[in-house]
Amino acid sequence: MSVNLTRPVAPDPYSLLPAVPDFTLTSDDVGPGERLPDVHTNTDAGSNVSPQLSWEGFPEATRSFLISCFDPDAPGPAGWWHWTVVDVPVTTTSLAAGADLPAGAFALRGDDGQARYVGAAPPPGDQAHRYFFVVHALDVPSLGLGPDAMPGAANTAVTFHTLARAVLVGTYQR
Repeated sequence: MSVNLTRPVAPDPYSLLPAVPDFTLTSDDVGPGERLPDVHTNTDAGSNVSPQLSWEGFPEATRSFLISCFDPDAPGPAGWWHWTVVDVPVTTTSLAAGADLPAGAFALRGDDGQARYVGAAPPPGDQAHRYFFVVHALDVPSLGLGPDAMPGAANTAVTFHTLARAVLVGTYQR
């Protein structure tokens, strides 16, 4: 049975949140609007390796970061959380590709139930999906969440603590 996945493009989910200042997020692995290399996907060609990320220009009042990867183009009304890392220390301003997380930081279970980065895996034949890699600069050292918190809850909690936000969008299609 073939499913028709034709649908409108989902809006930029971060454009729907309260406006905050931005700062810079870059990657040695993917540039704005570029296709994610296969190694960062959850496909037969991929290895579920998180991309390298670096950020700068965040407010001096920042006390921690939340890092996430979200696909708003996943079929279904709620998109797909691929990665959410909470309680990233303010002294951390980059993560190497596939890096272990800094002390105190931890990954929440994504929409596939795994507490780690899970790469892009759009349905074959679907439109190109956008992967929003986002770093939130927070005004608290910890969101106070446990490892069983859901990504949606964490990403809602940051709304009340975000000083600034950095966004890098990659794409993937198969």
